[in-house]
Formats: sequence, structure tokens, C-alpha cells
Amino acid sequence: MGGVTSSMAAKFAFYPPNPPSYNLVVNESNGKVGFSNVILKENVDVLKLCTKRGNEIVALYVKNPLASLTVLYSHGNAADLGQMYELFVELSIHLRINLMGYDYSGYGQSSGKPSEHNTYADIEAAYRCLEEIYGTKEEDVILYGQSVGSGPTLDLASRLDRLRAVILHSPILSGLRVMYPVKRSYWFDIYKNIDKIPLVDSPVLIIHGTSDEVVDFSHGKQLWELCKEKYEPLWVTGGNHCNLELFPEYIRHLKKFFSVIEKVPVLKNISKQSADQSELPRSSTDTREKSRSSVDQREKSRPSTEKLERSRLSADSNERSRSSTDKREKSRSSTDLKEKSRSSTDKRDKSRKSVDRPENCTNIIEQPERGRKSIDRFGGMMRSVALCNIDCFKPTGSKV
Repeated sequence: MGGVTSSMAAKFAFYPPNPPSYNLVVNESNGKVGFSNVILKENVDVLKLCTKRGNEIVALYVKNPLASLTVLYSHGNAADLGQMYELFVELSIHLRINLMGYDYSGYGQSSGKPSEHNTYADIEAAYRCLEEIYGTKEEDVILYGQSVGSGPTLDLASRLDRLRAVILHSPILSGLRVMYPVKRSYWFDIYKNIDKIPLVDSPVLIIHGTSDEVVDFSHGKQLWELCKEKYEPLWVTGGNHCNLELFPEYIRHLKKFFSVIEKVPVLKNISKQSADQSELPRSSTDTREKSRSSVDQREKSRPSTEKLERSRLSADSNERSRSSTDKREKSRSSTDLKEKSRSSTDKRDKSRKSVDRPENCTNIIEQPERGRKSIDRFGGMMRSVALCNIDCFKPTGSKV
């Protein structure tokens, strides 16, 4: 039955560029692997990774010396690493992040054939590479899934409980729901994101164009409603499926998101260990906790990141209050019970004022934008890159 599912998925979901946009070459002077028609920067590594399903996939890692976070990017359909390279480099610079992208089995110069379960093994191999080769911690990883890439992204995110965050770019509810407005999940459907997103514990940012002609805008909205930890979404007015990077608000919103996520501590149970480090467990969506349905509608529409910001600011102010209180206690010698009581009351009042103060400190998170020229340069670069996923989920033989 699983074979039937993979066969169906291959027929209407996967369209790797043919021919691939790059070939692999080895630099004779330093032995590094590179792309035949792309001059790679010194801070870029090209790797070959083996998956648990026996395929060898190509991955690209962009290093930024100022980075504290790493993005694992699952690209959309009808694209490969040769086409995504310039975007990856620009995102690394503008967002001050390390970034790893990878080609799915059957894409670019990766071996094997595209299938749903192969993509799950592909992203797992890329994630293991971040841990084992680059020493990246789970709590410093942000998963980014674009279009069909939202499938492997949410599958992995639902099995990791200490991720820093998740970004979904023009995501799908499921493969079948892109073509038909079905109300339930069927066994032969692929990428059942609608069932997996309630299992994600990390903050989730969703970006979707309101004029998306391939994956309807309603997919992004419904996934956002099902998130446990919502971040303010970006609904790009007039944006379609393959041009959101051209809108100035795209990079602005990502910058704001990363500035918030960098400052917010990981609020997960970091003592929770995986039973088997060599195999990431995949739990059935039927046995995992479902999303809370009793939450007030007003709370649903409020970004959960506000909670995280208040938690961080409150923790900082309480720490300052405790430090100030300790100094006063050491310097003051109480000789009278009545005096002690008055001192205690004063401390509580001061502490209350200290806790109230962060309400006016939200400008710490809202950092000013760097020069407008950098955003214009980003947009100009994007116009020169072919990143269209218009063939996504197009039935075999149909024409756009």
C-alpha cells in the first residue's frame, strides 16, 4: 500500500528540473566539491549525504560568522540547488544565519527517485549532517519549508520538541487538498500537513500570497489556525505562488521574526531525551495530542510570540529586581520588626514597578531596518533568479 502511495505521489507531485541546473565538479587545487556553472563563495560547502533509504543527496551549507541560528531550507517544486544558490547566499547575509539547503532524491545531482518517504529521509539526513558535521544544536535550528517542501519540514518538526522555530512558505494542507476540497485525510494522500501541524511545539511563521494560483491562500490560513504557537503571519497582498521574495515586506518580516526568535529563550523541556538518537521516531497522528479546540477565538487570532516576548522581558526584569533587592538587604541591618515590615513593603512596591516597566520596552524587539538599499539589492537579485514552482501538484500531462 505504501508503494501505491509513493507511485501516486510521483505522478502528480514531483517535477525536478530536467536537465538539472548544475553538475558536480571537484576543484583540483583544494579538493572541494563545487558546481560546474556556479562560482561558489569561500564560505560555502557542497556535500554528499547518504540517506537511510540508500540514496545519496547533494546539500549546500552557507556559513555566516555572525550567525547564532541555522536554517534548514526545503525548497519548492521545479527547482534545485543550482537555482536556489543565490537566494541562499542573500538570505544568509541579510538574516545573519547559517543556511543548509538540499536536493530531494531525484532532484539536481541527488540519486534515487522522488517520493514522499524519500523526502522524509532526505531532510533527516540533512538535519543529521548539521548535528554531526557542524555541531548545530536542535534548539538553534529553524526549519523552512517552501510549497512542497512544507511536507518534509512539518514531518520533521512534528518529531522534534526543541526546535527554535518553523517557517512555512506557501504551504499545502496536503497533496490531495491542492486539487480537491476534501474534508478528511485519505490513506493515499501525501504530505498530510493538516494532521501534523498541531503536533509542532515551536513558534510557526506562515507566509502566503493572497493571489496564489497554485496553492490557494486558504491553505496557509488554515494551517496558521491549527498552530499551537502562532507567530504573526505574513499575508502578501497580490503575491502569487512563485514571487513572494520580490515583495519588500518578505525580507522585512523575516528580519523582524529572526530578531524576536534570537532573543526569546527556548521554552521547551530540554531534559527530554530521544529514546534512540540514531532514528528519529515518527509517531502516528492518531496517538499524538490533538490541538486545543477550546481556545477562545480571540486568543487564536493573537500571535503567540507576544507570550514569548512578555515571558522574556518579565524574566529579565525579575532578575534585575532580585539583584537590586539582594544588594539592599546586604547593606541594611534591620533592628526592629516594624522596620522590617516597612522594608518588605517597599521592596514589593519597587519590584511591582520593575515588572511593569517592560511594557514600554517592546522597541527592543522592533529593531530599525538597515538601509533601504540592502532590500532593493535583494529584490533585484531575486528578479534574476528563476524560482517558479508553477508546476507544483500539476497532474501528469496537463498544461499551465
